[in-house]
Amino acid sequence: MTTNAALPWISADEVFARVSFGDAVVALDRALAAGLDPAKDFDRSVLDLTNGQLLLMPSESSDYAGVKIATVSPGNPALGKDRIQGVYLLMDASSLSPIALLDGAALTTLRTPAVSAVAADYLAPPRVEHLLVFGSGPQAWGHIEAMRAIRSIERMTIVGRNPERTASLASRLRESGLRASVGTADQVADAQLIVCATTAREPLFDGTLVPDDSCTVAVGSHEPGARELPSALVGRAQLVVEDTSVALREAGNLLIPIGEGLVEPGTLVPMRYIVTGAASVDRSRPRVFSSSGMSWEDLVIAAEVFRAG
Repeated sequence: MTTNAALPWISADEVFARVSFGDAVVALDRALAAGLDPAKDFDRSVLDLTNGQLLLMPSESSDYAGVKIATVSPGNPALGKDRIQGVYLLMDASSLSPIALLDGAALTTLRTPAVSAVAADYLAPPRVEHLLVFGSGPQAWGHIEAMRAIRSIERMTIVGRNPERTASLASRLRESGLRASVGTADQVADAQLIVCATTAREPLFDGTLVPDDSCTVAVGSHEPGARELPSALVGRAQLVVEDTSVALREAGNLLIPIGEGLVEPGTLVPMRYIVTGAASVDRSRPRVFSSSGMSWEDLVIAAEVFRAG
């Protein structure tokens, strides 16, 4: 019988050593193609605490069950601590015995960009000359790595609120041999792939500038009143989401334009429809993937990390 004391701890370094961003993209795409339905996932619980939020994210598959306990503390960066922290408990599905504990922040840094890249692999143009990323934190870096797993990207632009962190990320990318620079929001005008990975509550750019043949991914907003995307883009784009009910409950990127009468809720396309071919990609206009983050994503990647050990 497995006891808690005997549970293996899979550290952040080990999470990334076992499963690459490319591996994570393949695992998520494979799960959706095999019939995983995000609409059947358990709801995420978000509890407001004095200094932030506590998130409980349970899920189960035929082989595993699991739950991520994560915290979001906006004041942590000023204290030299991570904004997002957490732990993932993985269990055997048949006995519900705990089998591993994983670093929850690393799991999130891996799975969120991988989900975005699954969607972008279907929605983005075949050739991506320019990737523009809003944000300079772990999710910005993770999305760059995940997008590089699905496309050969010629150059990338980083747009961030913190000049030092933005310059540091661009420098880190250049040191690894990539063509990267700090830029401005209006450079979305010639970007084929745009990533929004910020804590912004208002639109980050002018939506009229975004090219028709492009894909925009937004992952930073999961509150009805907060958004990264402008209505001018959302109102003319094909809109893809993880799950319609979750998006209509949490995605300010979509709920605000819906409230403005620019979007019909029935036009939202679940990403599994795109993956399985049940819905086609509309390449006559911009494509947008608005992500809220769901529990099934953590379980798929946690299981992949565990099996790779």
